[in-house]
Amino acid sequence: MSEHILSKNDEPGNKVIITVLGQDKVGIIAGVSTILADNNVNILDISQTILQDIFTMVMVCDIRNCRVDLGTLKEKLEVKGREIGLQIQVQHEDVFKFMHRI
Repeated sequence: MSEHILSKNDEPGNKVIITVLGQDKVGIIAGVSTILADNNVNILDISQTILQDIFTMVMVCDIRNCRVDLGTLKEKLEVKGREIGLQIQVQHEDVFKFMHRI
């Protein structure tokens, strides 16, 4: 039998799901990831695609060492989204899982 070792990233309460949606343009990933890096948020996983000029991205991020509270991080990302014409949403992993369970 294999034993699962709990890593720090598996600890409850450390992750958020960030979704980005809007017209494709240069600098989207750079704009979002710069805010995350400036606030010491680690990107654990990222998926992005472009569907007929519509940019979509989902990120799973570790906020354990984030320099600001979750509300402030959400606000910073929403402001960036408005600046570049995108919808950016941030949900705590627990809320995301609860809302998307079958």
